Amino acid sequence: MKAGWITLALGALLAAVPAPDAAAQTRTTAAAPRHTDADVRFVRMMIGHHQQALDMAALVPTRSQRADLRLLAERIDVSQRDEMATMHRWLQAHGAPAMDAHAGHGGAHASHDGAADSSHADMPGMATPEQMAALAAASGPAFDRMFLELMIRHHEGALQMVAELFASEGGGQEPSIFALANEVDADQRMEIGRMQALLEGPLSPTAPR
Repeated sequence: MKAGWITLALGALLAAVPAPDAAAQTRTTAAAPRHTDADVRFVRMMIGHHQQALDMAALVPTRSQRADLRLLAERIDVSQRDEMATMHRWLQAHGAPAMDAHAGHGGAHASHDGAADSSHADMPGMATPEQMAALAAASGPAFDRMFLELMIRHHEGALQMVAELFASEGGGQEPSIFALANEVDADQRMEIGRMQALLEGPLSPTAPR
């Protein structure tokens, strides 16, 4: 008799436990931020944007005699290569092929049909082919100042791209894109500060020679 009472009590207790709300679970899943077309476009464009920074940084060792500028170029190279690797992995994970990183970035590369990719050419802060050629032809203090001026402008362009991503509808809300965009923003701001300090200090026109 006692065992039967216990069985009935357990049955009533289990019946009182609410079943999982499938609808609520679906709503939670649907509410999780998903990537947008703006996210894909941002990643693709930023890969090309970073590539030009790498091309500029690669000129420093053979054209500058300044140890501080060489160290800055190394830092830019390491940070932007790491971010590019992250961006390539993100595109692969989301089934979005990457664009030619060199297309239209101001170098000698073009798209497969022979014309530069205008979407890359129109990115903010990108150096023109003429500016890249002038930078490659310079050396010494003239190169140092030109490099810093072009790279500051280039980094400011990346900040604009991040701002445009977050201003787009739903852009930058998917967790990995949110983290990436904020990392790009933080890195570029820090490096802009370093470059401005060099331009206003040892590379200032009024600095003692």
